[in-house]
Amino acid sequence: MLNVMTATLVGAAVGDALGMPNETSPPSLRHTTGCFTRPSRWHPNADLLPGQYTDDTQIMLIIAELLADGRYSETEYADELCRMFAAGKLRFPDATIAAACEHITAGKGEAGGIYSATAGCVATALPFALICENPITLRERVVSACGVTHSHPAAHAAAVACAFLISSVQRGMKNPLSIARKNAELEDTVLGKRIGTALDLEAEGISLDAALSVLGNDVTVYQTLPLSFFLIARYRSVEELLSVAAHVGGNTDTIGFICGAYAGAAYGLSSFPPGLVSAVEGKGRMEILARRLHERYARKD
Repeated sequence: MLNVMTATLVGAAVGDALGMPNETSPPSLRHTTGCFTRPSRWHPNADLLPGQYTDDTQIMLIIAELLADGRYSETEYADELCRMFAAGKLRFPDATIAAACEHITAGKGEAGGIYSATAGCVATALPFALICENPITLRERVVSACGVTHSHPAAHAAAVACAFLISSVQRGMKNPLSIARKNAELEDTVLGKRIGTALDLEAEGISLDAALSVLGNDVTVYQTLPLSFFLIARYRSVEELLSVAAHVGGNTDTIGFICGAYAGAAYGLSSFPPGLVSAVEGKGRMEILARRLHERYARKD
C-alpha cells in the first residue's frame, strides 16, 4: 500500500509538471515529447522550471501534509490555501481558487464556496482517496474539502470521480473508470453522462482528434474530466499516456495530474520513464509524505 501511495502522489506531480508548459495552449499532438520542458517567456507559468508542478499538486500537498500532521480540517485547509495565495505562492491558480481565497480573506465565510465548475477542485480528492477505505466517508470528506473553494455540484462530482478512480485502483476493483463515472453521476448527472460519452467514444475506437472536437479540453470539469478518462482508457503505456495528456491543449496541467495519479496507482512508478520520476520537483518530499500518511492511517478511516 505504501508503494501505491507514493506512486499516486509522485505520478500526479509528474503529469502536472509535464502539462504545465502547455496549459492554455492549443493541442500539439504532432509534436509530443516525453520530457519536462519550460514554458515560453509569455506563458503564465514562465517563472517555472522544467519538472516543476502547478497549483494542482500544491493543493494536493497542502491537504496531504495536514492529514499527515493529524490536524486536517476545512478551516486549516482554507487558512493554508489563503496564506499561500496571499503570498503569491500559488502557481497560476484556477480562477475559482483565487476568487474563493479572496472571498475567505475578506471575511465572507469560512468556506469560499464559489459556484463554479472549474477543475481546480479535483486535487483535493487524492489524499482522501489514499486514506479512506469506507466509500461513504470518502465521498463526504472529498465533498467537504472541495466545498472550501467550489460549491457547484459538478465540481464536487469531479472530485468524487477522481477519488473513486484512485481508491478503486488501490483496492484492486474491476472497472475503476466505470465506478468513478457512476459516483460522479450521483453528484451531477450531466458530468456523469459526459464521462460515459467519453468512455463510449473510446470503446468505439474514435480518433483522439475527433474525440477532442466532441469532448473539449477547457478548464471546466465538463471537459477536463471526460477527456482525462478518455485518455486513461485509450493509452495503456504510461509514457504515451502522459506525453499525450501533456499535449492535448487547454487544461493540460490538470489533465496530466489526473492521468499521472491514475498511472501511478495502476501501474506503479517502475512503469514511468525513470528520468521523469527522478527529475520531478519534490520527489523526496512526496516519498516522506506517503510514509507519514501510511503510518498514521494504514487504510483506516
